[in-house]
Amino acid sequence: MSADQQKGALKPITPARVAEELKKLSSQRKEGKLAADEYEHRFARMIGELRERRIDGSRAEILATLTPLKDQGIVTAADWTRLTKQLGLA
Repeated sequence: MSADQQKGALKPITPARVAEELKKLSSQRKEGKLAADEYEHRFARMIGELRERRIDGSRAEILATLTPLKDQGIVTAADWTRLTKQLGLA
């Protein structure tokens, strides 16, 4: 059994890891390293993976870690709304 699996299910992802990936993806978009369609593809894929694996922690813990990304302008308001709605956090 791999380190990412627990009894056949994938191990949940920590909120800190989600924040790290969002920062990386948003940074690449802002620096012009990703075209709009590539950003969209990666963002959608990330949401899909998070739905499969889940985010570890309570809703309050997850939002406490991710909300500063929106507040600091790292993630756009539209992407923030999409992320929280699709993950059932809104």
